[in-house]
Order: sequence, then C-alpha cells, then structure tokens
Amino acid sequence: MTALQGIDVAAELRQVQDHWTPRVVGRVNDQYVKVAKLLGELVWHAHDAEDEMFLVVSGRLRIQFRDAEEVVLTPGQFYVVPRGVQHNPVADEEVEIVLIETVTTAHTGDVVVEATVPLERQLGDFR
Repeated sequence: MTALQGIDVAAELRQVQDHWTPRVVGRVNDQYVKVAKLLGELVWHAHDAEDEMFLVVSGRLRIQFRDAEEVVLTPGQFYVVPRGVQHNPVADEEVEIVLIETVTTAHTGDVVVEATVPLERQLGDFR
C-alpha cells in the first residue's frame, strides 16, 4: 500500500476467512484499524487499559454487558466499549465489522481462550 491509496474495507473483509479473527488493515497513531467477521459469541472479557470501538459494516451485532442493557448495532452504527467494562459480542448471523483498538489491546482482553488470536496473527502482512 502506498500513501496515496485508500483502504477498500469491503475487499479487506473478503480476505477474512475465519470468524472472530481480526485482521489489521491500518494504523492511526497508537490505534490499529481492524476488520473481522463474527458469528456466534466470543467470550465475556474486558480490556482493563483500553477502550474498544465496534463499527458494523453488515449484519446486526449485539454487545452484552454484565451490569447494563445490551447494545444492538446495525450497519453504519458504532459503539465504544469503555476500558474495564465486561462485555460479550454476539452475532446471531454473520456480522462484518471494523474495530479500532489501541495497539496494546489483547484480542480477548483479560481472558485467554482457544479462540484468542495473538496480535502477530492479526497483523499478517501489515507492518
């Protein structure tokens, strides 16, 4: 990618093969821009030191919270989960998203499960 090329989010999402496997497609200062496809639910977790932004490109995403009503997002809507807040993303049907997360954000925050994707795998060819 050169400095004069835009990022085609739809094309980047077409390259995502596995659900719940974010793929880094850009960086803004200390934030990664990631794309992902979701289906089912991931795991209850929190990011103790970082906020996390979910922007829905297609589908319907529910974000459950332990101590509050869930948030439901449809295409074009986003929500920022504040740092330290326990949450669980749920996609009843396939959802395509853009995530904006600090470069230090662990995939499943304070929980490591089989579905946890290490940052090195999320970075792929992006460097």
